[in-house]
Amino acid sequence: MKIPAEPKVIIRSCRDYDPEKLRAIFREGMQELGLRPFGRTLIKPNLVAAGPMFPHAFTRPEVGEGMIRALRDVGGAAMTELAVGERCGITVPTRLSFKGSGWDDVIEKTGVRRYCFEEEPQVEIPLSHPKRLRDYLFTPEPVARADFFVNLPKFKAHPWTTVTFGTKAYIGIQDDRHRLIDHDHKLNEKIADLQFIIQPQFIAIDAITAGEGRMLTPTPFDLGLIIMGNSQLAFDAVCCAIIGVDPRTVDHLRLAEEYGFGTLDLKGVKITGDVTLAEAQVRAKGFKVGLIRVEKYFEGTNITAYAGPPPEPEHSDYCWGGCPGAIEEAIEILRVYDKETDRKMPRTHVVFGNYQGPIDAAPGENVVFIGDCATWKGELAGKPVQIRSTYKDRSTLDPHHAKHDDIFVKLATTTRKVAAAKLSPYLRLEGCPVSVAEQVLALVTLGGLKNPYMDPSQVVDFTRGYLGWRSRVVLNRLQRKRYQENGSFQSRGQAAPDVR
Repeated sequence: MKIPAEPKVIIRSCRDYDPEKLRAIFREGMQELGLRPFGRTLIKPNLVAAGPMFPHAFTRPEVGEGMIRALRDVGGAAMTELAVGERCGITVPTRLSFKGSGWDDVIEKTGVRRYCFEEEPQVEIPLSHPKRLRDYLFTPEPVARADFFVNLPKFKAHPWTTVTFGTKAYIGIQDDRHRLIDHDHKLNEKIADLQFIIQPQFIAIDAITAGEGRMLTPTPFDLGLIIMGNSQLAFDAVCCAIIGVDPRTVDHLRLAEEYGFGTLDLKGVKITGDVTLAEAQVRAKGFKVGLIRVEKYFEGTNITAYAGPPPEPEHSDYCWGGCPGAIEEAIEILRVYDKETDRKMPRTHVVFGNYQGPIDAAPGENVVFIGDCATWKGELAGKPVQIRSTYKDRSTLDPHHAKHDDIFVKLATTTRKVAAAKLSPYLRLEGCPVSVAEQVLALVTLGGLKNPYMDPSQVVDFTRGYLGWRSRVVLNRLQRKRYQENGSFQSRGQAAPDVR
């Protein structure tokens, strides 16, 4: 899609979640930008996690209602479909995030269509730029076929990528089996590659109550802003400037600029609205971003972390996009769910990457090597131990054969691994990355903590959502033959979707 030659970003003051006020702001924003939604119009909010444990992690439903109504005000009959789609995180069925966030109520009230991206056919998108990680990516059919794409993220910090605004939110345009491929020390490169799938015509971010410090369990920060734009990279540059971050220090933004998706130079961006950039910066003073190394993060707790470099020597000495960040998110989830987490957790040592130093573990203390690239040689409990890397070069990973993680399988296998490790001086968790979900389950078992996946108030809805998701996937398989035979699917010249 064409990147606007003269990008514009609009900063508006909005102190409360009033759908009608938001409707007017979005309508006026589209009119100022000269935008009119048409054809298949798709809204992609950030619903990475929702419900009582994650009150500030997601785009609020009032923002969604305002956007839906504004799109109808401006687009009207020019839209052949108006839909909302997302893939949430931590191996939870997206159906649960739609329900727990309140978005299902808005969808029912407004009569738009809902897409859970892991339940939809997946379409192969070819890549050809010289620095690509892969020759192709997969994205859900509703994304691939969208005529007018609206990115509706949440203004948040992120422990892997510094911030998560519009560009980073694209991790949600893949289902789990594809998003976890390259979700490692190449995460920023992956995010930049995802920009080739589609560019939003309209971006608007929920910055009324922003989220600082974390991504899943952020601290609420009263920012009182709605920010809108017509160029994703310019938009993110303004968001970075508001919190005092140089956008070119955010690797996925720097790479996306190199790939031609617009400018990060504010001199080339027209900024309008009823709040100036300087005024927005005053509101954001003190906003905390992520990027805390795992060793520092666990200081003063019963967990001691050790991190060596990831397997590819040309990269940095730390895996910002993989397992270390995942354990930070995992422990924060558990701290919210079980207030006794830090007291209950026994002395535990967690090791990442090619770590060459000592592990100061006393007899009886847990030692956990996390990730395929974990490597170490030494003694534990008086016994010689050598941990060898099982890391597989990314060229050996074929997205055509990627499989969904099954949370119930993870629950059983992780519990079994931890139980078996009682007879060993250490526990090994393999994966690249070892997901937030699996690390939650490992910590639950090691520490005797409450298990959020088995919460009595949630387990019925969780199981129902899981079965609904799996049933839909089976239905997709049955539809595959029809897609292949009639050849009716056409979107950007792509072949029939892979509905495995």
